[in-house]
This record gives sequence, C-alpha cells and structure tokens, in this order.
Amino acid sequence: MKIRNHKDFWAGAMFLAFGAFFAGYATRYKFGTAANMGPGYFPVALGTILAVLGIAIVVSSLSANAADEKVDKFPWPVLLLILGPTALFGLLLQTLGLIVCLLMLVAISSYASHEFNWRSTLLNAMVLTVLSLTIFVWALKLQFPLWPVFIGN
Repeated sequence: MKIRNHKDFWAGAMFLAFGAFFAGYATRYKFGTAANMGPGYFPVALGTILAVLGIAIVVSSLSANAADEKVDKFPWPVLLLILGPTALFGLLLQTLGLIVCLLMLVAISSYASHEFNWRSTLLNAMVLTVLSLTIFVWALKLQFPLWPVFIGN
C-alpha cells in the first residue's frame, strides 16, 4: 500500500488518535443511556465518531483515486506566534488585566498572518476587546481584573 495523499493520511491519523484517546479516556465516567445520559456519553460518542472519520480519511488517502499530495514543511514560527501570546495571556491576566492582555494577544498573534498590517490589527484588537468586555464582564458578570495591578480597577 502506498500513501498517495500524505495530507489526508496524516489528518486522518490525527483524527483517529484524538478520537480514540478521548473516547477511551471518557470511559472512566459514567456512560448512562440515550434517555439518561451520563457525563461520559457525549465524549465517548463524539470520540468514536471522530475515530471512525479518521479511519475513513486514512483509507481514502491510500486509494488509487486519491490526489498525489505531499505535506509542506511546517511553519514553526507561525505556531509559536499563535500559541505564545495565548500562553502569555493566561500567565499575565491577573497582573496586566483583561484589556492590556487582549491588546497584547491580538497584536503579537497578528504577526502570524502573511497579510499583517497595523490598521487591521488595531481595529481587530479594539473590536475583540469591546466584545470581550461586553460578553464576559457585562453580560456574564465574570470577575476579571480590567487594568494592570499598578493602575487599579
């Protein structure tokens, strides 16, 4: 068997691995029935569906009719520009506050785009900050520090 479509093969393998892991891990919870679902019912069902989908994608990537595609080199700096600010957001939220952390998150992660420009980054940061304040602070009444500790709330 020859892998013709490497992109589909590895995507399917990833679906299969994640689905099997979560379905297997969720069996630790009470399963229940369809009429009275326990906490493990949905994760097991969803993980199983994801694993079956992964198997179907892997099999289709081995087909003679599959497009012959290779996997491109992975852009690690782009991944770090997305995950790094997200981790910083979580680490610095209590110290710098929600507004500064959101502005920092959007500004740094925007560099990951090939179409980066400051105008759209600032607009995006303002819209996301207003939406976050409206949804999480005003509507849901979640208690986040809004400003850095040295400024006060």
